[in-house]
Amino acid sequence: MDAVTLPDPSFSNSVSAPVAVSVPAATRWSLATRIAFRFSVTYFTLYVLFGQMLGSMTLASWTPALRTSWPMRDLVLATARRVFHVDQELVIFSGSGDKIYDWVQAAILLTAAATITLLWSVLDRRRPAYAGLHKWSYVFVRFALGATMTLYGSIKLVPLQMPFPPLLRLIEPYGNFSPMGVLWYSIGASPAYEMFTGGVELLAAILLFIPATSLAGVLIALAATTQVFVLNMTYDVPVKLFSFHLILMSLFLLAPEARRLLNVIVLNRPAPPSSRPPLARRVWIRRTLVGLQLVWGAYLVGFGLQRSITQWYAGAGAPQPPFYGIWTVEEMTVDGQRLPPLLTDPVRWRRVIVNSGSTMALQRMDESLTLQIAKVDPAKRTIAMTPAPPLAPGMPPAAFPRSADSGTFTFTEPETDVLMLDGELAGRKVQARLKRYDLNQYLLMTRGFHWVQEYPFNR
Repeated sequence: MDAVTLPDPSFSNSVSAPVAVSVPAATRWSLATRIAFRFSVTYFTLYVLFGQMLGSMTLASWTPALRTSWPMRDLVLATARRVFHVDQELVIFSGSGDKIYDWVQAAILLTAAATITLLWSVLDRRRPAYAGLHKWSYVFVRFALGATMTLYGSIKLVPLQMPFPPLLRLIEPYGNFSPMGVLWYSIGASPAYEMFTGGVELLAAILLFIPATSLAGVLIALAATTQVFVLNMTYDVPVKLFSFHLILMSLFLLAPEARRLLNVIVLNRPAPPSSRPPLARRVWIRRTLVGLQLVWGAYLVGFGLQRSITQWYAGAGAPQPPFYGIWTVEEMTVDGQRLPPLLTDPVRWRRVIVNSGSTMALQRMDESLTLQIAKVDPAKRTIAMTPAPPLAPGMPPAAFPRSADSGTFTFTEPETDVLMLDGELAGRKVQARLKRYDLNQYLLMTRGFHWVQEYPFNR
């Protein structure tokens, strides 16, 4: 019979980590508990193996392919066509977690888990409990959840997931934003808040990786994932299915401790000791297993932070490119003809936006906008524009049209924040005078934080 450990009696009102007092474990679970456990273990195992979470747990490059390779891929495509009568080509690779592919895969996993649970329940109906399997499945789900919280926490703590609004967003009418865009860039506009939410998620991960603090980690993870799920549902962020699974995993981990928490938090009663048995009976094996968990958890957290910091310095934290800014086109001639700034003109430029070192966005007077690949050569004082390549497979649709034009300009800077362009684009000779717009005129750039406000400043 397995044994469990009890806390010191002087701490019987707490839910602290157990100390070494050995007593017999519970001998029999209810039928409902056994069936629920079988289904949960089966489903979460399948979901981790055939989802993105295995890659987060192992940091192995090959693991995410399990969900999109044989046999899962063929099974999903066949089920979508024959069971759900989906006659369109399924999107398999994209930034969305709520594709038809994902929903059909979830249906397959649910069906498989239910079938396995039924067979398991019939063949193993005499087993009174699963104390041994429970303790290992608890570790498995705990690390799956913790690795995922590490991934998302690190890209928020180093504010990458929701970037500060890029220059193109500053000139776009608010009414053109999607609900997801509103959420993304409102959080991105406050890096401190994004870092705070990332810190909460990373704290949950760290506590989950430490056996003695795993209950606290589960509680924080449940709160964090519930907030994420609500935001996904209310702002139409396509990670609804995945975030819901994070809540389910948190509840699975919390279920064995629910009665204890109810006693302490709600009923104000003494909490019974934890019924979770240790992973091994021998002390040295238990300590070794705890050490392995701590080492692997530290590696996951360290790797996640290091990867996020590297991405930060390669992206938002990199030096600004030449001519970074929003440039207002004061004058423009095309094929020797001066174009007046008419709001209906689809040819004359209104603004040139330089947000990265490899692209320029050309906004025309009629508000149409195209993204142009551009390479600036400061030594030759030239700007080479080439057609934007097609999007790679699995990339989401482009937010703005990608230009197919090419050409080369020479540039001069007759005065500060003034740029003169002279060259050809799409076979037409173009000359333009550009003036850099002062970004400090945007309140979003300058308002900052105030401890004292006599009146609300809500604009």
